Amino acid sequence: MTRTLTAAVFYRDPRAALDWLAKAFDFELAMLLEDAEGNVAHSQMAFGDSRVMVGSEWSADHQSPASLGGRNTQTVHIEIDEDVDAHCARARAAGAVILEEPETQFYGSRTYRCLDPEGHIWTIAQPVRAVSREEAEAVTGLKITGWE
Repeated sequence: MTRTLTAAVFYRDPRAALDWLAKAFDFELAMLLEDAEGNVAHSQMAFGDSRVMVGSEWSADHQSPASLGGRNTQTVHIEIDEDVDAHCARARAAGAVILEEPETQFYGSRTYRCLDPEGHIWTIAQPVRAVSREEAEAVTGLKITGWE
């Protein structure tokens, strides 16, 4: 049995989002469906074995943060095996607003957080060292279940 999870994000201008995601995060266009007027009807960007669907706003419940006063109900998390500091610089050069600069976290990943041009929040992480559950519990004071 194969199981996957694909997030969907909505944009006022999905075509611009496709270009930006390629430039800032090195995503690749995997699928593009256009209507008779050339508008994006549906699209998917690939990132390794993962995908993210990029679509237009289509109802009051499916809108860009840019149309909702910047409100987000989720963030999208990306895990990379490359230099996260260089990735952050690339995203910044593409116009990302960096909310949190790269910093090594208690769980062993170096992460940064940014906003894309329409206000979606993206967190990017690079594992930099292995951390045991016991070490993470000692640092945070939290009881952790399911740590591998």
